[in-house]
Amino acid sequence: MLERLWNGWRSAYVQGLEEPTVQSGEGSVFTQILASGLDDGQTHIVHRGASCFVILNAFPYSTGHVLVLPYREVAELEALEPDEAAELWATVTDAVVAIKQAYAPEGINVGINLGKPAGGSISEHLHVHVVPRWTGDSNFMTAIANTRTLPETLTDTAARLHAAWPVMP
Repeated sequence: MLERLWNGWRSAYVQGLEEPTVQSGEGSVFTQILASGLDDGQTHIVHRGASCFVILNAFPYSTGHVLVLPYREVAELEALEPDEAAELWATVTDAVVAIKQAYAPEGINVGINLGKPAGGSISEHLHVHVVPRWTGDSNFMTAIANTRTLPETLTDTAARLHAAWPVMP
């Protein structure tokens, strides 16, 4: 199992903040977050559109890793309504723009895993990964200690991406 070493954890500890928890219930973890009544700051939702939203990955590959998904819980691309599909891909583009603005990465991975065999850990709720990448961003910590080093908290990442989100005219 890959561990994560959060360098920003101390500030949350010192300030007495806790990550939000979602009670087990019906639907995917994303559906549960949406139904939780928690505000977007607590749940790290960066953007909300008409039929899709963007949330930080709670277990990111790198700082700025977001998930773009429809509110409606569907497992397959072909299950999306035409307006959901159009908004999903437009929102992926906006996520790329926001990540470039906030983090200036050298590259970005955009990907989707359909079904558990494809690597979908929450395969019942379609989501698109948008991951900023830098040359050399995998280092000895991942290879030797099975740990990722992440330089800021999810709360700080959400604030940076929210501030960088493109504003539609």
